[in-house]
Amino acid sequence: MVKHSKRYEKSAALVERSKEYPLEEAVKLVKSFEPVKFDETVEVAVKLGIDPRKTDQNVRGSVSLPHGIGKEVRVIAFAEGEAARAAEEAGAIKVGSQDLAKEIQGGWLDFDVAIAAPDMMKYVGKLGRILGPQGKMPSPKAGTVTPDVGKAVAEFKAGKIEFRSDSGGNVHAPVGKVSFPEEKLAENLEAFVSHIKSLRPSQVKGNFIVRVTITTSMNPGVRVAMR
Repeated sequence: MVKHSKRYEKSAALVERSKEYPLEEAVKLVKSFEPVKFDETVEVAVKLGIDPRKTDQNVRGSVSLPHGIGKEVRVIAFAEGEAARAAEEAGAIKVGSQDLAKEIQGGWLDFDVAIAAPDMMKYVGKLGRILGPQGKMPSPKAGTVTPDVGKAVAEFKAGKIEFRSDSGGNVHAPVGKVSFPEEKLAENLEAFVSHIKSLRPSQVKGNFIVRVTITTSMNPGVRVAMR
């Protein structure tokens, strides 16, 4: 049995576990939890009514949140020529092609998002076993394989986030920091869930959004009425 801290138990006592709170109330509750010594990330977990064993029901993509996520995103880019210059100007921490792929094969993974120009996939494709399990593999569906590398780098540095459903049919994503005003957290959360709804696979029957829960790094989850 997991043993929680007194601070966690104090926060958990404020939450009715089976209740689905209205959006604004849920955000207010999360912000009222006992504070810790750092600015916690607010995360959302969306349980989907999909069969994760079927590839045509998996959900993956990217979305720009209205207020970003309050984190400095480290973006790298696989590009050459003019695309490489655009990526550097947009703020990519490292830009390259075959040389960058070799660096990653050698164990360097100190970045959050990888963007690739389509003609770079001949190098990037070999990195699937390394980047795939970490959720960092560039993909056209996620908007990270694109001819407009500079624009993609700028968007992800500004708070665009990637997501994909896991083996349990859940999608997890950051939607801001505890220090964000309530209205900004609510708007980010609403934008994220609305985007997920727009990606409903045609094969899914019944409820697509089964449950939405928000939480912070060190506190219990709060269910949100957003189906």
